[in-house]
Amino acid sequence: QVELVESGGGLVQAGGSLRLACEVSGRSFEGYSMDWFGQTPGKEREFVAAISWNTGNKKYADSVKGRFTISVDNAAKTTVRLQMNRLNPVATAVYYCAAGRVFGYGREYVLDEEDMDYWGIGTLVTVSS
Repeated sequence: QVELVESGGGLVQAGGSLRLACEVSGRSFEGYSMDWFGQTPGKEREFVAAISWNTGNKKYADSVKGRFTISVDNAAKTTVRLQMNRLNPVATAVYYCAAGRVFGYGREYVLDEEDMDYWGIGTLVTVSS
């Protein structure tokens, strides 16, 4: 059974940092894009960051470039992290970890919500002003 379990959310003041973690299990994620999405009430999930499981290359939404860092840590590759720095209140959202199988020559990422294959249940990040 594939599981993606997020942790690390919480309340932080504007300008602060949080580090989210996504523990993955249940299958090999070779050939997958591991992503983080954020969702605010009444809106669809929005892409935040992605990392290619195979190459380690990364992609970010313009709004988080230079402030957020996605990584896969440990030799066993069981945790996908999102380091969030210089947070502002607009970042308040439920953050979801997701995995999407990458198809197509030359592609490294899956960036659309509807193309993701597996999802975690999310972790709430609240940034106070």
